[in-house]
Amino acid sequence: MEKENSTAEFDLQTLSREEVLIRLMKQYGEEIKRLVFSFIKNWPQTEDVTQDVFITLYTKLDTFRGDSAIRSWIYSIAINKSKDYLKSWNYRKMLLTDKLKGESSSEKDALEFHVISSSEDQLLYQAVLHLPLKYREVILLHYYKEFSVRETSEFLSLKEATVKTRLSRARKLLHDRYIELGGER
Repeated sequence: MEKENSTAEFDLQTLSREEVLIRLMKQYGEEIKRLVFSFIKNWPQTEDVTQDVFITLYTKLDTFRGDSAIRSWIYSIAINKSKDYLKSWNYRKMLLTDKLKGESSSEKDALEFHVISSSEDQLLYQAVLHLPLKYREVILLHYYKEFSVRETSEFLSLKEATVKTRLSRARKLLHDRYIELGGER
């Protein structure tokens, strides 16, 4: 994994902006799409936000200083774009429309995502998707993406103690939800 990060950082210096973007999209595209989906839980919107992440990467590529791994920088952008979308009027309007229609597009999209990603433990992942956002994001970053508590705190602009507390509370909520969904004790 470290080799991939150093290769991507080297490419930043030797390749054109377009070539760097293409390599980053190939290397991190699906990973970022899954991360964004874990926040938004709506497949069409996930694709739009993911595209926005890579547009931002393209326009801000020259601002990357190399203080962290390129992967960390991309994750930070993806998390911020996802949170911005969840705060947007578009998202709130869509939720209101779905409630009025009695539809749950996020559950339908979650089902589609589960069919696509068969390597995940479906029941556990479903339980994770039902966690409140502040707990879901720390679980996904720490356990699924294997970032340290320190890295997770940097991505989310939180203190390490806050991340540890959220992880603890999230594990309790996740356990309860997993049991509700029919998982083993």
